[in-house]
Amino acid sequence: MTDNPYQQNRGNKDASITNPHGRGEIPFVESGKVVPAGTDGPFLIGDAMTGGYGRGPDILHSCTIAVNPGEIAVIVGPNGAGKSTAMKAIFGMLNVRSGSVRLAGEDITALSPQDRVVKGMGFVPQVRNIFPSMTVEENLEMGAFIRRDEIKSTMEQVYHLFPILKDKRNQAAGELSGGQRQQVAVGRALMTKPKVLMLDEPTAGVSPIVMDELFDRIIEVSRTGIPILMVEQNARQALEIADRGYVLVQGRNAHTGTGKELLADPEVRRSFLGG
Repeated sequence: MTDNPYQQNRGNKDASITNPHGRGEIPFVESGKVVPAGTDGPFLIGDAMTGGYGRGPDILHSCTIAVNPGEIAVIVGPNGAGKSTAMKAIFGMLNVRSGSVRLAGEDITALSPQDRVVKGMGFVPQVRNIFPSMTVEENLEMGAFIRRDEIKSTMEQVYHLFPILKDKRNQAAGELSGGQRQQVAVGRALMTKPKVLMLDEPTAGVSPIVMDELFDRIIEVSRTGIPILMVEQNARQALEIADRGYVLVQGRNAHTGTGKELLADPEVRRSFLGG
């Protein structure tokens, strides 16, 4: 998947937490990129998206974001660049006035966020992403609301990924630390057995040690084959684990490449990574 030493030999590679149809049946490798069988492009793509909130002005301007199975794609850029807006556009939370969103080759541009969850999109917002008065286990159970099959095995997989949550499964989620609450939020999204996982600022407000731990777990999830699309303010650390990265400026694609390429780009380093 990558020659990034940070990613080598990481993760449990256990696909049982994933949707068995979440990778477009059998993925294959073409030109070094994993592409779902039966599609002509990336597994998830917001293609040339232009749009904004309600009747307000456009925030995104022909912005394109894509990710394939087994990849971590990160969106970085300065404050106000439209990073979270691009994520929300892909999830259907704002008007895409031109362009499209496609999942496994299917155009889902007109679908509501709820319908996109049913299609296999797991979304973890930056704030208000847990039910604080519910226990950890009740939060995870809420994540499986769309499922009609047995959920115990998936919950065990979440507990394997985040062992501290098993220890605290009967504790109110609102009593946990910031990093533990983020684990609950990610775990709840995984309970849907998503085809793709979208994380909006997963390390916001946590310590550097907790950030590294969360990034480790994100790598483990990607190793199961779930594509991960992530908005992240900690640009350098995010690009270190990224298979592909998107630098946005004023709602437009400013730079696109692998994480390694963007970290080595002098302009990206000077403008966005502090030299």
